[in-house]
Amino acid sequence: MALTDITRCEVEKAIEECDRLGREAFLKRHGFRRARRYLLSHEGKNYDSKAIVGAAHGFLPGQQPLAASYFSGGAAHAAGLLRGLGFDIAEEHPVTGLTPDDLVHRITHLQVNRSSGHPALYQPIALLWAMGRALRGESQLLPWSETEEALKTLLERHGVRGERPRPDYPVASLHRVGVWVLHDYAEPVPTAHGDAKVRRWFAANQPVGGLAEPLYELVQESEVTRLAVIDELVDTFFDGLDCTPLLADVGLGDFEAADLPETTEREPEQWLITAAEYERGCRLVEQREAKAREKRVSRTTQSPRRSRAARHLVLGRSKGRCENPRCTGQPADVTDRKHPILEVDHVVDLASGGRDHPSQMVALCPNCHAVKTRGRTREVLREILLRVAAERHNAIPDTI
Repeated sequence: MALTDITRCEVEKAIEECDRLGREAFLKRHGFRRARRYLLSHEGKNYDSKAIVGAAHGFLPGQQPLAASYFSGGAAHAAGLLRGLGFDIAEEHPVTGLTPDDLVHRITHLQVNRSSGHPALYQPIALLWAMGRALRGESQLLPWSETEEALKTLLERHGVRGERPRPDYPVASLHRVGVWVLHDYAEPVPTAHGDAKVRRWFAANQPVGGLAEPLYELVQESEVTRLAVIDELVDTFFDGLDCTPLLADVGLGDFEAADLPETTEREPEQWLITAAEYERGCRLVEQREAKAREKRVSRTTQSPRRSRAARHLVLGRSKGRCENPRCTGQPADVTDRKHPILEVDHVVDLASGGRDHPSQMVALCPNCHAVKTRGRTREVLREILLRVAAERHNAIPDTI
């Protein structure tokens, strides 16, 4: 029997079964996962559209429920069938399969309130908090009461542009663009407009939520992507502000301290970077450069913010060794986290027109850095290092 034989009657019976068993038990019974994109909205509740259709087939005379592998849940199949029967379908924003570039684009193109003349900090603060949790390996999802308490504290402490301690605003907005997931709620998630309505929804539904899983895993696993996202958030939303206290509060502060939880150490080879990661990181750094050129707006800060991602790329490229070909020896000691004692330097100062890009940056031991900065031969060395930086950058695919 075809899906088209299913009527509104069978769908309503499947909905009743889901209400009786509960969402998780219903999905387990019929062998379905949570809907990734299409949700059936009915009488103020959301249901997994594909699972409902599969179960509804079992209410046809002489038929059995359909397994997930027998049909598609897409717009032309399960979701389309339900729409055709007069049901409302809520479309979630898919996040599975996002590339790092997609992630950066979504986060840096957030629609935020700018009525004060500056971007509101609700969403950036919530994102940085969630990224810090991911870095520390904490649970992806939290009950609303815990999320609310944590974000209230951060908004009270760091909401310097008049932000109220209202975590419901940023979470509803981030959910709308697919960056934040919410589970275990009964009523459709409202938009982040109005005032009492949004607050009442979260108080009544008490959803479980957090950073969307693909984004959580990407932030946790890709250091260069995480650093690039921090760069973009800081550049886009915190121009003119000192966000150091906020980054420290969420565990994304100092570069060295932010690499790993305090109790974790790396073996020397673990912090090296692959060629693919280096190339991807450079693309993200270049996007940041292009965005800065397009804005052509004078910064209110006294000096340009340096890219954390670019610094990480250079350290990884160096393989732990000073990149000055004339280096006569660097410290054999390492930091507490087993990092080599190296300093990343812009061969041409940013204030003099240099690029905040690995092609014009080098990793130097403290001695070589001092020579390059204030030695009598510094001009000669700068010419050498500029050539070395370009050569190492261009040779990355063949050497890492």
